[in-house]
Amino acid sequence: MEKKHRLMEKYEKIVAPGLMAEYQLKNRMAVPKLKKVVLNVGLKQGVKDPKFVDHAEKILTKITGQKPVKTLAKKSISNFKIRQGQVVGMMVTVRGARMYDFIDKLVNVTLPRVRDFRGISPKTIDQHGNMTMGFREFVAFPEVHAEDTDYAHGLEITIVTSAKEKAKGLSLLRAVGFPINEK
Repeated sequence: MEKKHRLMEKYEKIVAPGLMAEYQLKNRMAVPKLKKVVLNVGLKQGVKDPKFVDHAEKILTKITGQKPVKTLAKKSISNFKIRQGQVVGMMVTVRGARMYDFIDKLVNVTLPRVRDFRGISPKTIDQHGNMTMGFREFVAFPEVHAEDTDYAHGLEITIVTSAKEKAKGLSLLRAVGFPINEK
């Protein structure tokens, strides 16, 4: 039998019963849960430098353990020098055990390594209980070493939950371990 991830065990034994009590839920299936994590990189430099696209792909693969999908421009925009069908970004969707691994690593290793980090603002959580945050540089992740990288680029992370309201999503994310500020 496969061993459960420690964050998954924490959710089942501590977080879910706590949320059931907090919101007076009678059905365990009504408790908000983590669905997926989506990592996204915009490739504005990739228009001029094709090596940048390969570099971003390699970094996302190192961070998540999955191969990213290239996102293409839907239409041409001359002001931004973008043509239809051109690669403008990359994204990775992580679910299941890899998602729990990634969130555990994000909360316990990556966020403490971010310089001048003072917690996550509650404004990063939308009306549906999903959280989106950005990193200016990806070097806070333990898999990536600063000396191995030729380019610096940002990274956007979206944590999708099954919560239907901001308050429930906020409670879930706090209980899982995200350092969310009070104000």
